[in-house]
Amino acid sequence: MPGKALVAMSGGVDSSVAALVMRREGFQCVGATMKLWSGETGSESGGGKTCCTADDAADARSVAVRLGMPYYVFNMGKDFARHVIDPFVAAYETGNTPNPCIECNRYLKFDLLREKGALLGCDTLATGHYARIERSQSGRWLLKKAAGPEKDQSYVLYMLTQAQLAHTRFPLGTMTKDQVRALAEENGLLNAHKRDSQDICFVPDGDYAAFIRRTTGKDYPAGDFVDERGKVLGRHKGLIGYTIGQRRGLGVAADRPLYVCEKRVGDNVVVLGGNEKLFSRRLRANDINLIPFQRLDGPLRCKARVRYNQTEQPATVTQTGEDELEVIFDEPQRAITAGQAVVLYDGDVVLGGGTISQTEELL
Repeated sequence: MPGKALVAMSGGVDSSVAALVMRREGFQCVGATMKLWSGETGSESGGGKTCCTADDAADARSVAVRLGMPYYVFNMGKDFARHVIDPFVAAYETGNTPNPCIECNRYLKFDLLREKGALLGCDTLATGHYARIERSQSGRWLLKKAAGPEKDQSYVLYMLTQAQLAHTRFPLGTMTKDQVRALAEENGLLNAHKRDSQDICFVPDGDYAAFIRRTTGKDYPAGDFVDERGKVLGRHKGLIGYTIGQRRGLGVAADRPLYVCEKRVGDNVVVLGGNEKLFSRRLRANDINLIPFQRLDGPLRCKARVRYNQTEQPATVTQTGEDELEVIFDEPQRAITAGQAVVLYDGDVVLGGGTISQTEELL
């Protein structure tokens, strides 16, 4: 028999329809929005491209009222700063490129928000993610891709533990975006045609370097662009402004396209090279989570993805430590980037993943 569910509501159409579906399934639902960020360039600035703004909270409240649900706004600003903002800044300062949405899911939405729900008597957390949860014959919970691959969000959910999966529902996992919008319109939800959020909520203008400078008050000094032989090609404006594979905004004149291939933090140097220098087959990852099993007993053939929009590629994965994986791709992959996630798949089943720590050139 359905119980009581806390529905994470961002103000967008997906989480609103998730609430609608949960209500239709007989759950007693409570709506909740996380207030995460109120910085000068953050969610309060509006613009329609980020989530968790004041307008978004108003939209979420309106939907909750229409569906007859209690609604709460939880101020999680300090937790957001600790678990998302601070690691985001630290990653860029050490030359990595983080994925803050994954960390927000890991520590806030599926951990702290779930705890808030438990205090309200909710035994289930429902969100508007496009993914599916099933139980295997062995009794372990499985995370699977959404039925519609065009909106699948399993990549940013690989960190979900067995305890979290057991108490989580993804009502949209078998639906398409068009079906979600149609259902919202049929039921008079005001955000039926609201534009999806696209940017990181605390950097809506996409200028990560400027955000980091404002946040830390630090000056990140200029340094040299060099080629692989150490020849100086120009000057960069601070290591935090660059990521592996970047081509635009380098300001270096050359007779061929140049890309960021490496960042040497100790020397304050950015190494540039041709596109061919961006490819590697091997990576290591730490901070790992495995879903269908507790650990890997030996090499495993699977497919792996090193960025959100990438198609999975054939690979062999080996667990090399309690909290480390080695992934070797059959074919070289472009711009594998430390700080991003590698996520492992067997068909539509998510095997798990981790945070990329090293690529082939560094092993």
